[in-house]
Amino acid sequence: MNISLKPAQWTVFECEKRFRVLVAGRRFGKTYLAMVELIRAAWGPGRLVWYVGPTNKQSKRILWKSLKKMTKEYWASTPNETDLRIELVSGGTICLRGADNYDSLRGDGLDFVVLDEYASISRAAWTEVLRPALADRKGGALFIGTPQGFNHFHELVESAKDQPDWKAFQYTTAQGGNVSLTELESAAQELDERTYRQEFEANFETLGVGRAYYAFDRTHTVRNVAFNAQRALCWSLDFNMNPMCSVLAQVHDSGVMVLEEMILPDSNTLAACEEFLSRTEKYFTGTPVAVCVYGDSTGDQRRTSASRTDWQIVKEFSTVIAIGFRLPLPFPARIHW
Repeated sequence: MNISLKPAQWTVFECEKRFRVLVAGRRFGKTYLAMVELIRAAWGPGRLVWYVGPTNKQSKRILWKSLKKMTKEYWASTPNETDLRIELVSGGTICLRGADNYDSLRGDGLDFVVLDEYASISRAAWTEVLRPALADRKGGALFIGTPQGFNHFHELVESAKDQPDWKAFQYTTAQGGNVSLTELESAAQELDERTYRQEFEANFETLGVGRAYYAFDRTHTVRNVAFNAQRALCWSLDFNMNPMCSVLAQVHDSGVMVLEEMILPDSNTLAACEEFLSRTEKYFTGTPVAVCVYGDSTGDQRRTSASRTDWQIVKEFSTVIAIGFRLPLPFPARIHW
């Protein structure tokens, strides 16, 4: 069998630790390394090794076709398509399994197991089922995957650093040698920084639970801004009733400047319009101001009034304030959603 591993893959492959953890960026070559590891571990009479993915379907999609191609010359018999099992002429067996119903994996003694995309596999699948399955044969394990926040995969990586039988490896996509620098530069331009660091640099990143803008930093993001009468005023609405939220903003060359927010508990769209009128009266003096209104498309369906949609209320109210404050007619100048 002609096996060719890149330097980073080879470093993991030649490590003699019983339990290894590989954190790597996308397209690093984790799947290819997993196949090589499985074949090596299964090469012997009576040996049983498993590849375990998050689900049985995922395991089959990710590995089955490629694994059959790599092992075809060494089949003892035709692979079992139902059980996803390959018997080798060496007397060893490779099986693909899913961890979504991990209790069904109990019973077999294993010589080796690969847990792929471990961040998406329940911790209990390892601690309650797969780790005990390795005990009598003193089998080994390889955990591979890309980070998904600071979950149990991160904890495993950290704990591996302090245990004698464990070794953790962390490689970027670039270090895998399978993706060109040009492609990585293109991805870096298209993705936000956190996503790029997680997916391509294999960094564990905070998911910012509960925060729509995880990169928000009060020290650098919040500063005093003034209304500019030469630019359009943007009013962006969320048509929830409790709370009814909206913001007043202006778009400058340097970005979007939020002037103020309006939060009205247990309210409705008409009340939001009246609050808009109260808040913006100070802006509508002198030169006419263009106003752009933004909101979600559900405003044409969801009703906070018994007879009119949210957008109908906004449009009717706009006629009144356009006359009162000499805004471009019809007001709003543009409506976006």
